[in-house]
Amino acid sequence: MGIRFILWAVLWSAVASLLQACGTAPAPLPEASPGQTSATKGQLIARDDDFAIVVAQSGDTLESLAKGYLGDSRYAWRIADFNNITQVRPGQEVIVPLKSRNPVGVNAQGFQTVPILCYHRFGSSRSKLVVTPAAFAAQMEFLARNHYRVIPLSQLQGFLQGREPLPQRAVVITIDDGYRSTYEVAYPILKRYGFPATIFLYSDFVGATDAMTWHQMQEIAHSGSIEIQPHSKTHSNLTLRLPQESEVQYRERMRHEVDTPANAIEDRLTTKVNSFAYPYGDTNDVVVQRLVQRGVGIGVTVTPGGNGFFANPYMLRRTMVFGDDDMTTFASKLAVFNRTAGQ
Repeated sequence: MGIRFILWAVLWSAVASLLQACGTAPAPLPEASPGQTSATKGQLIARDDDFAIVVAQSGDTLESLAKGYLGDSRYAWRIADFNNITQVRPGQEVIVPLKSRNPVGVNAQGFQTVPILCYHRFGSSRSKLVVTPAAFAAQMEFLARNHYRVIPLSQLQGFLQGREPLPQRAVVITIDDGYRSTYEVAYPILKRYGFPATIFLYSDFVGATDAMTWHQMQEIAHSGSIEIQPHSKTHSNLTLRLPQESEVQYRERMRHEVDTPANAIEDRLTTKVNSFAYPYGDTNDVVVQRLVQRGVGIGVTVTPGGNGFFANPYMLRRTMVFGDDDMTTFASKLAVFNRTAGQ
């Protein structure tokens, strides 16, 4: 912390004692420095280039403080994590970190990891890849109740590039294939909790009896919280070359496997393609090269585990959620921190 911030913190402790004694408010501080948004909520007590000290007023929330000081209510988690709180109450002293801190999530105890959950279908049938509506709702409630913060997959890019920190308990939700149950079951539950998610679609599946329609996908995409991204054209294993297929023919087929769903999504949904899910989680240099040429920055597998800041963006781990997972098993898939040896 800056020297000025520490001095201001000490000063404010003395000021707070005086306020309790005499009930008078401190003199107003100068306006915020250029490039910073002046506070619209809370009582600003002290500020330097790195921090602001605020006393929350009636009606203040983490979101309103983030909007007032950080310019975006979505940065409420930065205030929450720094102060180790989940909400603010009137009269509470809150420190607002004005700059991004520790963008790679490393400290003396270990490093942050981001789990990416992978779902497929939702319904009542007994199948390992089918999660019941009740189980999915319970899992989402578990995330909300235990203060996990569900983030869009695209938000990982800044973290992997060492530019942007993520919430301490960040989790990503993805759903593969584009089954109709994603629209009928998962989407309403995600909306209930305000959770973003990424749906990976393989374009040859559209039009099947149990697949989402383009109209349904437009509705989901226009909600602003759900990203629809490509999962190949045919859902075949992209690493396997067909019999008698030449290297040139194989590369051309991989171009279609990447570009056909990507073009359909961008044309029909006006959604920018920024990620790709490999069928069966398998990939190779040819497929990755095509993603790079296409400008796609993220590729996801189905290798379980979390992702540290150093993860290969084209080999991100995803942990599959199965229909027979109980809540203990589900919770075990949410590792958001990797402790170093001896800690």
